[in-house]
Amino acid sequence: MRQGHQSWVFPSRPVIVGAAAIGGPFEAKGPLADDFDTLHGDLMMGQDSWEKAERVLLEEACDKAVEKAMLRKDDIHFLLAGDLTNQLITANFSARTLGIPYLGLFGACSTAMESLALGSLLVDSQSADYVLAATASHNGSAEKQYRYPTEYGSQKPPTAQWTVTGAGAAVIARQGKGPHVVAATIGRVVDMGLSDPFNMGAAMAPAALDTLEAHFRDLGLPHDHYDLVVTGDLGKVGHSILSELLPKHNLHIPLDRYQDCGRMIYGDNPVVWSGGSGCGCVATVTYGHLLNQMKAGKWRRILVVATGALLSPISYQQGESIPCIAHAVAIESEPNEEG
Repeated sequence: MRQGHQSWVFPSRPVIVGAAAIGGPFEAKGPLADDFDTLHGDLMMGQDSWEKAERVLLEEACDKAVEKAMLRKDDIHFLLAGDLTNQLITANFSARTLGIPYLGLFGACSTAMESLALGSLLVDSQSADYVLAATASHNGSAEKQYRYPTEYGSQKPPTAQWTVTGAGAAVIARQGKGPHVVAATIGRVVDMGLSDPFNMGAAMAPAALDTLEAHFRDLGLPHDHYDLVVTGDLGKVGHSILSELLPKHNLHIPLDRYQDCGRMIYGDNPVVWSGGSGCGCVATVTYGHLLNQMKAGKWRRILVVATGALLSPISYQQGESIPCIAHAVAIESEPNEEG
């Protein structure tokens, strides 16, 4: 049910009964490698294009999440998925293969939490028993579309980020064993006038701030309520900006409890400039590392705030600024589910 202006609270506490994270060869070298279900050693994954390889990632993540939920694809009522590639061809073509009733979503890199929030709403309202929420990105396809093909070898500024080659998927159910989705806050589009596609962290940080303000206001929660607040791909630059903005806007989230998926997935590797990005970044970190840590008992309550830059190659070429958005989802484990 709606609480406040832009948040939902889910009284039935939908359960993530299965989740999967699939990555590529570069992700296999990062500090979270052990949290992936599958890591590919070939960036092409046996395909003849980056786009087809991205499809492999998404289909594998969906198949693995359903398998871990001990279900069949026929049991899933709806697939909610999206990606960064024009006209959502990764999600659309994967849905063709999966054969599950499908709703395509575009929230750029916020799609992982957009799909998880909407899937939880469908389950909580008894409109579905099982929903599959998924998204993917591929370094080769995203760089080619939004910036320059990797083969071009263009130089990038320190504010740039590295698109994650990965996919994440989660099965949301009315009942079962696993962490619970307890609430979500749907973000507003925020545009501060930035137009540099090589500085996405600075563009998206204000959207994350806006959604965090709404979440704590709507739900009336103390700012230290969560064991972890994690943003999705602000990277080093955006993480630093948001860390400075929080106290200025009277959001006293303990900074030792605030992390960013774009910083976590590659650690301090200088090759990635400011950090990771892409739909696959927050999806793989959440459905791999974060849920594993919750299962191990490190955190009981987390808030995942996935950020997205809603630009397109056309809007960028026409000199438009970058509208951004952030969606937040609160996930909790029961005390007896830890460990």
